[in-house]
Amino acid sequence: MTSTSPRAFIFDMDGTIVDNMAYHTQSWLAFFAKRGQQLEPDAFFRDTAGRQGHEIMRSYLGQQLTAEQAAALDEEKESLYRQLYAPHLAPTAGFEAFIARAKAAGVRLAVATAAPPANIDFTLDGLDLRRQFDAIAGAADVARGKPNPDVFLLAAERAGSAPADSIVFEDAPLGVEAARRAGMRAVVLTTTLPASAFAEFDNVIAIARDFSELDVEALFASASDVAA
Repeated sequence: MTSTSPRAFIFDMDGTIVDNMAYHTQSWLAFFAKRGQQLEPDAFFRDTAGRQGHEIMRSYLGQQLTAEQAAALDEEKESLYRQLYAPHLAPTAGFEAFIARAKAAGVRLAVATAAPPANIDFTLDGLDLRRQFDAIAGAADVARGKPNPDVFLLAAERAGSAPADSIVFEDAPLGVEAARRAGMRAVVLTTTLPASAFAEFDNVIAIARDFSELDVEALFASASDVAA
């Protein structure tokens, strides 16, 4: 890691800040079952987690969907997700203590998510976390979802940090790949997939079950060792 810009932690939201991917999966399965498609949950997650809703809709329902049609379908699915997850909304174990330590160490904090604005509001405002972040970038801010690096690069820019000084927190392979393409190191949370699912990535500096297992300065030290 360099010291030419402030250090930053950039957090994916779904499956990272909140351990909610089971509820997203339930809503996707119900959404597609209504349309006669039966999906295998793990394969669907690997193929789609981090992609934007309109990208997923077109992949599974046809490239002919207009922007308006895809947006309407996405809102139907996300509304169902919010209904399912609302009674369970909570931060991932150790998250609030971890970001408090990071802020005390002068680390900038950002969110970079494929979620639409309504889901960002639902999560960050529902948990009163928005005020903790220096920057937020979501699906409405970039044209392409993960594994493209766009949302991570924008979050780092808004946080005033260079990619080399930013560490991404992710739970999905497409997100870790997006971090790699952005020139960023990544920390994996095994909230949804096992550590073995990330074996191919050389930008992963730590793997943990939740934030209680992570140390702020140790992560930057690990990133510096990998970069050296």
